[in-house]
Amino acid sequence: MKGLNKMLCLVDGEHYLPVTKEAIDTLNKLEHIDIAAAVFIGGTEKLRDDSKESYSEKLGVPVQFAKDKDIPYDIIVDMVRTYDIDTVMDLSDEPILDYPKRFKIACKVLNEGITYEGPDFKFEPTTQYEIMEKPSITILGTGKRIGKTAVSGFVSRLIDKNGYEPCVIAMGRGGPEEPEIVHGEELEINAEFLLEQSEKGVHAASDHWEDALMSRILTIGCRRCGGGMAGEVFLTNMKQGAKLANEVDAKFAIFEGSGAAIPPIKTDKKITLIGANQPFENLTSYFGPYRIGLGDLVILTMCEEPMANKEKIKKIEEFIADINPDATIISTMFRPKPLGDLTGKKVLFATTAPESVKDKLVEYLQSNYNCEVVGTTAHLSNRPLLRKDMEKYMDKADVMLTELKAAAVDVATKDAISHGLEVIYCDNIPVAINDNYPDLGKSVIKLVDSAIKSFNNE
Repeated sequence: MKGLNKMLCLVDGEHYLPVTKEAIDTLNKLEHIDIAAAVFIGGTEKLRDDSKESYSEKLGVPVQFAKDKDIPYDIIVDMVRTYDIDTVMDLSDEPILDYPKRFKIACKVLNEGITYEGPDFKFEPTTQYEIMEKPSITILGTGKRIGKTAVSGFVSRLIDKNGYEPCVIAMGRGGPEEPEIVHGEELEINAEFLLEQSEKGVHAASDHWEDALMSRILTIGCRRCGGGMAGEVFLTNMKQGAKLANEVDAKFAIFEGSGAAIPPIKTDKKITLIGANQPFENLTSYFGPYRIGLGDLVILTMCEEPMANKEKIKKIEEFIADINPDATIISTMFRPKPLGDLTGKKVLFATTAPESVKDKLVEYLQSNYNCEVVGTTAHLSNRPLLRKDMEKYMDKADVMLTELKAAAVDVATKDAISHGLEVIYCDNIPVAINDNYPDLGKSVIKLVDSAIKSFNNE
């Protein structure tokens, strides 16, 4: 038997009180709904002078009024918690609530883990299956190409190095039909091995292969299709992947999101990644605040010119602190880390980084790894352009240095080997933009310890 849906209604003074009363009565007549309370969010056109005093009595439910003319977002959250609400039903309308205000309410409500709906819309928090039998964290992002897998690799290596014995469960748009275990701690994963996998029909640049290569720990690959506005996926086998994570010989689990899609597994703590190169309005409006509000640790990436200037980074940090004051915030940039020796070699470098930072990365490689970069391509996700770029430089190069993304195996690796080039894969390491931030490594370990305490109910 389906339990009662405890509902909080949002009402306004632009509706005549008897009309609002009829709407609430209509909802209350539905067998599965219980109107627990209402929040009066503004409007005076049809609000009589004596209405406030009698509003609760006339509506038949407790009503909380806003204390000023602004939308009472915090009061809505307080009422949700006070009455243990399941759904917030919006019975308001223009001009009290416009699109931005409704999205802001949606983010607040979804962060409480409940549904926000109205006459023709319904937003639900992402599915969170309670499966895990060991401590776990989630790494989620506000978009694609912001370095989520690179950060996941950094986090995984760090956790493993500190003796927590982790595994990674990743979902990707090219993931396997059945969850796939890759023993990164045992396999010798090199260019020839990945090319062999690719020729078998495996998407060998899928996130779990990258995690296994970069972190050298056990990874579990899953797939997903579709991504909703709040991060829900249409299809994924990550639930089965989570069950596998319970069975494998690992003591801690790291769930990695895909693009802006959020893993549908309930974990103990979360890391939210934000690309400082993303449009500011995408982070501060729509469901950006929802994702930001989920993070216990918030890592900004791409925090350097020309992708983001100091003013934009500061604005994003201030917004995060306002939305999620309890979160640790660290602004970072990525720097390449080859997994092999480049000393004295001529390098063709393939990356997903934008052309605008190419010169910085080339300078970093040449300065730190004693090599000469003779050519670059930023077209790993565009096979025809990647091939065209490679043709320009392969005769000048000794080695193909490539991130493990998109066409890194079936084009970059395959064509480079055919041309007689050595192939070395490249990691990306997040580095704080200055010393004013908390130490990234220590912050991750602190989060892991907190997740373990949460799992153990300490």
